[in-house]
Amino acid sequence: MTLPALPDETFHRVLCVVAHPDDMEYGASAAVARWTARGIDVGYLLLTRGEAGMPNPPAETARLRLAEQRAACDIVGVEHLTVLEHPDGVLVYGLDLRRDICREIRRFQPDVVLGSGFAVEAPWGFDQADHRAAGLATLDALRDAGNRWIFPEQIDDEGLEPHSVRWYIVPGMGDTATHGVDVTGEPLRRAVASLRAHAAYLAALPDHPAPEDFIPKFAAMSGEVMGVEHAVLFRAHDLQAPPEF
Repeated sequence: MTLPALPDETFHRVLCVVAHPDDMEYGASAAVARWTARGIDVGYLLLTRGEAGMPNPPAETARLRLAEQRAACDIVGVEHLTVLEHPDGVLVYGLDLRRDICREIRRFQPDVVLGSGFAVEAPWGFDQADHRAAGLATLDALRDAGNRWIFPEQIDDEGLEPHSVRWYIVPGMGDTATHGVDVTGEPLRRAVASLRAHAAYLAALPDHPAPEDFIPKFAAMSGEVMGVEHAVLFRAHDLQAPPEF
Protein backbone atom coordinates (compact mmCIF):
# COMPACT_ATOMS: atom_id res chain seq x y z
CA MET A 1 0.00 0.00 0.00
CA THR A 2 1.28 3.46 -0.91
CA LEU A 3 1.39 5.85 2.04
CA PRO A 4 -0.68 9.02 1.64
CA ALA A 5 0.84 12.49 1.77
CA LEU A 6 0.65 14.33 5.05
CA PRO A 7 -2.09 16.99 4.66
CA ASP A 8 0.45 19.79 5.06
CA GLU A 9 -1.51 22.06 2.73
CA THR A 10 -3.60 22.76 5.86
CA PHE A 11 -0.58 23.56 8.05
CA HIS A 12 0.13 27.14 9.13
CA ARG A 13 2.53 26.87 12.09
CA VAL A 14 4.66 23.88 13.06
CA LEU A 15 6.58 23.60 16.34
CA CYS A 16 9.36 20.98 16.40
CA VAL A 17 10.33 19.85 19.91
CA VAL A 18 13.59 17.91 20.26
CA ALA A 19 16.16 17.23 22.94
CA HIS A 20 19.39 18.37 21.27
CA PRO A 21 20.99 20.51 18.59
CA ASP A 22 21.18 18.32 15.43
CA ASP A 23 18.18 16.09 16.29
CA MET A 24 16.06 17.72 13.56
CA GLU A 25 18.80 17.35 10.97
CA TYR A 26 18.71 13.57 10.67
CA GLY A 27 16.00 13.63 8.00
CA ALA A 28 13.12 15.68 9.40
CA SER A 29 14.68 18.97 8.30
CA ALA A 30 13.91 17.99 4.70
CA ALA A 31 10.19 18.22 5.50
CA VAL A 32 10.85 21.52 7.27
CA ALA A 33 12.59 22.89 4.16
CA ARG A 34 9.54 21.98 2.08
CA TRP A 35 7.18 23.60 4.56
CA THR A 36 9.06 26.88 4.92
CA ALA A 37 9.37 27.15 1.13
CA ARG A 38 5.56 27.00 1.01
CA GLY A 39 5.20 29.76 3.59
CA ILE A 40 4.54 27.62 6.65
CA ASP A 41 6.00 29.13 9.83
CA VAL A 42 8.23 26.55 11.55
CA GLY A 43 9.77 26.95 15.00
CA TYR A 44 12.29 24.77 16.82
CA LEU A 45 12.29 24.18 20.57
CA LEU A 46 15.51 22.57 21.83
CA LEU A 47 15.27 21.31 25.38
CA THR A 48 19.03 21.23 25.99
CA ARG A 49 22.10 22.97 24.59
CA GLY A 50 23.80 19.66 23.78
CA GLU A 51 26.69 20.45 26.10
CA ALA A 52 27.47 16.78 26.88
CA GLY A 53 27.79 15.75 23.25
CA MET A 54 31.48 16.51 22.63
CA PRO A 55 34.81 16.11 24.48
CA ASN A 56 35.20 19.91 24.81
CA PRO A 57 34.29 21.63 28.11
CA PRO A 58 30.48 21.83 28.36
CA ALA A 59 30.20 25.62 28.12
CA GLU A 60 32.37 25.69 25.01
CA THR A 61 30.43 22.79 23.47
CA ALA A 62 27.10 24.52 24.13
CA ARG A 63 28.25 27.71 22.38
CA LEU A 64 29.58 25.77 19.42
CA ARG A 65 26.56 23.54 19.00
CA LEU A 66 24.07 26.39 19.25
CA ALA A 67 25.98 28.34 16.59
CA GLU A 68 25.85 25.28 14.35
CA GLN A 69 22.14 24.84 15.04
CA ARG A 70 21.45 28.46 14.12
CA ALA A 71 23.28 27.90 10.82
CA ALA A 72 21.27 24.73 10.20
CA CYS A 73 18.03 26.61 10.87
CA ASP A 74 18.99 29.33 8.40
CA ILE A 75 19.54 26.72 5.68
CA VAL A 76 16.00 25.34 5.97
CA GLY A 77 14.25 28.65 6.62
CA VAL A 78 13.59 28.42 10.36
CA GLU A 79 13.72 31.81 12.08
CA HIS A 80 12.12 30.92 15.44
CA LEU A 81 14.67 29.02 17.56
CA THR A 82 14.16 28.64 21.31
CA VAL A 83 16.77 26.81 23.39
CA LEU A 84 16.18 25.76 26.99
CA GLU A 85 18.86 24.84 29.50
CA HIS A 86 17.75 21.48 30.81
CA PRO A 87 20.84 19.31 31.39
CA ASP A 88 22.05 17.38 28.38
CA GLY A 89 22.33 13.62 28.82
CA VAL A 90 20.22 13.51 31.97
CA LEU A 91 17.02 15.15 30.74
CA VAL A 92 14.29 14.39 33.29
CA TYR A 93 10.69 13.73 32.37
CA GLY A 94 8.49 15.61 34.83
CA LEU A 95 6.46 18.72 35.51
CA ASP A 96 9.33 21.15 34.90
CA LEU A 97 9.87 19.79 31.40
CA ARG A 98 6.15 19.63 30.63
CA ARG A 99 5.73 23.20 31.88
CA ASP A 100 8.46 24.55 29.61
CA ILE A 101 7.15 22.77 26.52
CA CYS A 102 3.60 23.85 27.35
CA ARG A 103 4.77 27.46 27.61
CA GLU A 104 6.30 27.37 24.14
CA ILE A 105 3.19 25.78 22.64
CA ARG A 106 1.06 28.53 24.16
CA ARG A 107 3.52 31.17 22.98
CA PHE A 108 4.02 29.91 19.41
CA GLN A 109 0.39 28.77 18.89
CA PRO A 110 1.15 25.97 16.40
CA ASP A 111 -1.47 23.86 14.69
CA VAL A 112 1.13 21.07 14.40
CA VAL A 113 3.68 19.78 16.90
CA LEU A 114 6.48 17.52 15.69
CA GLY A 115 7.90 15.49 18.56
CA SER A 116 10.21 12.54 19.04
CA GLY A 117 9.40 8.95 19.89
CA PHE A 118 9.27 7.81 23.49
CA ALA A 119 9.64 4.05 23.12
CA VAL A 120 12.70 2.34 24.57
CA GLU A 121 13.44 0.48 21.34
CA ALA A 122 13.78 2.18 17.96
CA PRO A 123 14.42 0.63 14.52
CA TRP A 124 18.17 1.32 14.95
CA GLY A 125 18.39 -0.08 18.52
CA PHE A 126 17.73 1.36 21.97
CA ASP A 127 16.79 5.02 21.78
CA GLN A 128 18.74 7.60 23.77
CA ALA A 129 17.29 8.53 27.17
CA ASP A 130 16.92 12.26 26.43
CA HIS A 131 14.93 11.49 23.28
CA ARG A 132 12.49 9.34 25.22
CA ALA A 133 12.02 11.94 27.97
CA ALA A 134 11.51 14.68 25.38
CA GLY A 135 8.99 12.63 23.42
CA LEU A 136 6.83 11.73 26.41
CA ALA A 137 6.93 15.24 27.88
CA THR A 138 5.93 16.71 24.51
CA LEU A 139 2.98 14.36 24.23
CA ASP A 140 1.72 15.36 27.68
CA ALA A 141 2.40 19.07 27.12
CA LEU A 142 0.06 18.97 24.11
CA ARG A 143 -2.83 18.28 26.46
CA ASP A 144 -1.51 20.63 29.11
CA ALA A 145 -1.41 23.55 26.68
CA GLY A 146 -5.13 23.42 25.98
CA ASN A 147 -6.21 23.24 29.63
CA ARG A 148 -6.24 26.63 31.36
CA TRP A 149 -6.15 24.97 34.78
CA ILE A 150 -2.80 23.30 34.10
CA PHE A 151 0.13 25.67 34.64
CA PRO A 152 -2.37 28.53 35.14
CA GLU A 153 0.42 30.95 36.07
CA GLN A 154 1.34 31.06 32.38
CA ILE A 155 -2.11 32.47 31.71
CA ASP A 156 -2.63 34.60 34.81
CA ASP A 157 0.91 35.99 35.19
CA GLU A 158 2.58 35.64 31.78
CA GLY A 159 -0.31 36.68 29.55
CA LEU A 160 -0.43 33.49 27.51
CA GLU A 161 -3.60 31.74 26.39
CA PRO A 162 -4.61 28.07 26.31
CA HIS A 163 -3.94 26.54 22.93
CA SER A 164 -5.12 23.24 21.44
CA VAL A 165 -2.91 21.68 18.77
CA ARG A 166 -4.57 19.96 15.80
CA TRP A 167 -1.80 17.59 14.65
CA TYR A 168 0.82 15.63 16.57
CA ILE A 169 3.43 13.98 14.35
CA VAL A 170 6.55 11.94 15.03
CA PRO A 171 9.08 10.55 12.56
CA GLY A 172 8.05 7.10 11.39
CA MET A 173 9.63 4.12 9.68
CA GLY A 174 8.21 1.03 8.06
CA ASP A 175 5.04 -0.18 9.75
CA THR A 176 4.95 2.78 12.17
CA ALA A 177 4.46 5.43 9.46
CA THR A 178 1.02 6.65 8.42
CA HIS A 179 1.93 9.52 6.08
CA GLY A 180 4.83 10.92 4.10
CA VAL A 181 6.18 14.23 2.82
CA ASP A 182 7.71 14.39 -0.66
CA VAL A 183 11.12 16.03 -0.23
CA THR A 184 12.52 15.34 -3.69
CA GLY A 185 14.88 17.98 -5.00
CA GLU A 186 15.61 21.20 -3.14
CA PRO A 187 14.16 20.18 0.26
CA LEU A 188 16.47 17.16 0.36
CA ARG A 189 19.49 19.20 -0.72
CA ARG A 190 18.79 21.69 2.06
CA ALA A 191 18.41 18.86 4.57
CA VAL A 192 21.83 17.46 3.70
CA ALA A 193 23.34 20.94 4.01
CA SER A 194 21.61 21.48 7.38
CA LEU A 195 23.29 18.40 8.84
CA ARG A 196 26.62 19.42 7.33
CA ALA A 197 26.24 22.68 9.29
CA HIS A 198 26.96 20.63 12.44
CA ALA A 199 30.51 20.13 11.19
CA ALA A 200 32.38 20.32 14.51
CA TYR A 201 29.90 18.02 16.21
CA LEU A 202 30.06 15.43 13.42
CA ALA A 203 33.86 15.61 13.39
CA ALA A 204 33.85 14.61 17.06
CA LEU A 205 31.89 11.42 16.31
CA PRO A 206 34.14 8.50 15.31
CA ASP A 207 33.38 7.07 11.85
CA HIS A 208 30.26 9.17 11.34
CA PRO A 209 29.30 9.01 7.65
CA ALA A 210 29.08 12.16 5.56
CA PRO A 211 25.50 13.52 5.45
CA GLU A 212 25.38 13.20 1.66
CA ASP A 213 26.25 9.51 1.98
CA PHE A 214 23.24 8.46 4.06
CA ILE A 215 20.49 11.12 4.21
CA PRO A 216 19.52 10.67 0.52
CA LYS A 217 19.72 6.89 0.89
CA PHE A 218 17.20 6.80 3.74
CA ALA A 219 15.01 9.36 1.99
CA ALA A 220 14.98 7.14 -1.11
CA MET A 221 13.91 4.13 0.95
CA SER A 222 11.08 6.21 2.41
CA GLY A 223 10.18 7.49 -1.05
CA GLU A 224 9.54 3.93 -2.24
CA VAL A 225 6.61 3.48 0.16
CA MET A 226 5.15 6.81 -0.90
CA GLY A 227 5.70 6.41 -4.63
CA VAL A 228 8.10 9.36 -4.97
CA GLU A 229 11.86 9.70 -5.36
CA HIS A 230 12.60 10.94 -1.82
CA ALA A 231 10.36 11.28 1.23
CA VAL A 232 10.27 11.74 4.99
CA LEU A 233 7.79 9.53 6.83
CA PHE A 234 5.71 10.38 9.89
CA ARG A 235 3.20 8.83 12.20
CA ALA A 236 0.47 11.47 12.32
CA HIS A 237 -2.30 11.89 14.88
CA ASP A 238 -5.24 14.22 14.25
CA LEU A 239 -6.01 15.23 17.83
CA GLN A 240 -9.33 16.79 16.86
CA ALA A 241 -10.66 13.76 14.96
CA PRO A 242 -13.40 11.67 16.57
CA PRO A 243 -11.98 8.66 18.43
CA GLU A 244 -12.00 5.34 16.62
CA PHE A 245 -13.34 2.29 18.45
